[in-house]
Amino acid sequence: MKNVLITGGSGGIGTALCVAFAQTGGNIAVHYNKNREKAENLAEVLSQTYGVKAVAVQADVADRQSVNSMFDAVAAELGGVDILVNNAGIAQQKLFTELTQDDWDKMIGADLSGVFNCTQEALKRYMLPAHRGVILNISSMWGQVGASCESHYSAAKAGVIGLTKALAKELGLSGIRVNCVAPGVIMTDMMKDFDEQTIADLKEETPLNALGTPKDIADAAVFLCSDRAKFITGQILGVNGGFVIN
Repeated sequence: MKNVLITGGSGGIGTALCVAFAQTGGNIAVHYNKNREKAENLAEVLSQTYGVKAVAVQADVADRQSVNSMFDAVAAELGGVDILVNNAGIAQQKLFTELTQDDWDKMIGADLSGVFNCTQEALKRYMLPAHRGVILNISSMWGQVGASCESHYSAAKAGVIGLTKALAKELGLSGIRVNCVAPGVIMTDMMKDFDEQTIADLKEETPLNALGTPKDIADAAVFLCSDRAKFITGQILGVNGGFVIN
């Protein structure tokens, strides 16, 4: 039975990820930053529904000491990490010329430095000594092509893609696979500020004429972390309904 740490586990995509990995029989560490109640409730549901061990663990992924403490908690509760899913992140829409230093630092901290912090800790503590492990990063299609009024978000997510490719090359001989899912427009709470017309326009722009669900991302993630994908590493899988085709 594998231990899976899912950052941002209490969010929309995160919850779907936790459920999907629990369905495979994995023990789940549900990471949260501020929403403790939601994470603890989810962990309880996972344990009761799927018979796995599930715990809620807290960290500000942008803060290395906080991440270290989270990994201490995971070690105490589960014993280690076999699969790391870097899903935690934030989003913001703002003109580039109106971005503040704080806007930039928060975005890079949560969406890129958080991936660095969690990945390095997982590698040093567990995966490199064991000569095995899987890392899956959640980026965005905007990290592939860029988005107007989301330059800092696009930059951070592009960084995640570059990090994925570099680590796949570096860690292959250590038996560790690294891949990335780049979601398209997914109906989560991040879409709550979009009006109905904007959502309708995004749907129309998508070749499959539909918007994605968190389960679409979770299904792709489970596959990439499974033995069925044992010969896949360094890949960026776009789950976007054809919105972006590279």
